[in-house]
Amino acid sequence: MVKVINHIKEIRQMKGITQVQMAEDLQITRQTINAIEKNKYNPSLELALKLIKYFQVPIEELFYLDDKGD
Repeated sequence: MVKVINHIKEIRQMKGITQVQMAEDLQITRQTINAIEKNKYNPSLELALKLIKYFQVPIEELFYLDDKGD
């Protein structure tokens, strides 16, 4: 099974941004950010694009496919 994995937590922490600040900036809940960071929830395409713009990183730096389970 292919899973989408992200580096949101690592990038957020590197930039010194808290989950609360990020939630306020993106107008989403901190719980949503927590679920995404723990790979329990994949963001919508719209939110994924907002995250890329927010962190100003290429998509492949934020998200990747883990296909080791195939």
